[in-house]
Amino acid sequence: MGRTALPVMRRLGPMGHPARLTVAGFAAITLVGAVLLTLPIASETGDWTGPVTALFTATSAVCVTGLVVVDTATYWSPFGEAVVLGLIQIGGLGIMTAASLLGLLVARRMGLRMQLVAQAETKTLRLGETRRVVVGVVAMSAVVELVTAAALTGRRLADTAESFGQAVYFGVFHAISAYNNAGFALHEDSLVRHAGDAWIVVPVTAAFIVGGIGFPVVFELGRALGARVRGARIPGWSLHTKITVLTYAGLLLTGIVLVTASEWANPATLGPMSLPGKLLAGAFQGATPRTAGFNTVDVGAMHPTTLLVNDALMFIGGGSAGTAGGIKVTTFALLAFVISAEVRGQPTVHVMGRRLAAAVQRQAITVALLGVAAVLVATLILLRLSQLPLDAVLFEVVSAFGTVGLSTGITADLPAAGHLLLIVMMFIGRVGPITLASALALREHERRYELPEERPIVG
Repeated sequence: MGRTALPVMRRLGPMGHPARLTVAGFAAITLVGAVLLTLPIASETGDWTGPVTALFTATSAVCVTGLVVVDTATYWSPFGEAVVLGLIQIGGLGIMTAASLLGLLVARRMGLRMQLVAQAETKTLRLGETRRVVVGVVAMSAVVELVTAAALTGRRLADTAESFGQAVYFGVFHAISAYNNAGFALHEDSLVRHAGDAWIVVPVTAAFIVGGIGFPVVFELGRALGARVRGARIPGWSLHTKITVLTYAGLLLTGIVLVTASEWANPATLGPMSLPGKLLAGAFQGATPRTAGFNTVDVGAMHPTTLLVNDALMFIGGGSAGTAGGIKVTTFALLAFVISAEVRGQPTVHVMGRRLAAAVQRQAITVALLGVAAVLVATLILLRLSQLPLDAVLFEVVSAFGTVGLSTGITADLPAAGHLLLIVMMFIGRVGPITLASALALREHERRYELPEERPIVG
């Protein structure tokens, strides 16, 4: 990319870099949402909402996190809930589209000018790439949300005395929230009252897994499935899809086993449930740290071991170019491959028949370590601000950074400064990893000379 891209970036000005445009776009949407939520029409009581509460809710919705300082169902009016739902949809679609386009940009699969500005009016030979990504993201989102909404609506009609309109609203709201890994719910206890209802839990789980694994992976898997149905030759998976699917599945299974085992006898969570109920709730709670944010048991009553497992899973997050947050499973897997190669004394990193570029390894290390630094600094600050236990504070910070939305119940009780800190963490966690990774890749250029090599002592 290097020298060819630099003149064009200079002509586009300081805000012309795609990473900066992504950050500016999400910031603008968040501010607009916050203004709308401050209006009296947005609250159930008809009063003005405080700016910090409105900004926190708007950031949580746009960043598809799910942390709240006021109960969604009781505080916000239908207009306020509609604003929240709209911000969730815009945030989910926006991050998938932006991440996919930035991925294409880094892969040099599109015309340079279109890569840098991603505008529909640019008439380049590869304009179809942009359109295919945007149309694909929107189509996939619409299909998954409609199917999920239909399943949830049908269950509500069969299981409750709600009207058709109320059931549809429940289904649509939770379908959009689930697919976009937002974690917003219309019940104060999230989905705890539905813990043993597979007709609610399973569709929600399927929706946030499809949304969280990433559009490129779903697109590639769909293409392979279509080829199988037609009887055509099935195209091979890309390295990205192989790494994502295997790592995601491995972490998903690990989370389910560890969470279920840790909470099996806990009288405040899985303990009182029947065997099928324990398995269903355990599986859901093991899957939801993929940044879904829903819960079917009281998170605040979980064992410290379970909270720590959740911390790790939330920090890793889901797939790239999806609605999930975290440093992403590909970053985690790349670090594991680098460590494995170093332990075995191999000079280069080989994965599934491919050699990883040194630049990709450095980018993975940078994203992961900056994520660790952000969580560490925010945890230290919040500990000083709140005087709360470390495990609860760390959980809340990682949940914000990973855009998860799970909470031990301390968010609403934090001081305003704590809310502002979590707002910053949610925003960093949402746009930070993809913009940082793309910015690092786009800044890559060849050195004109190398300095003499020297090896300092390590360890």
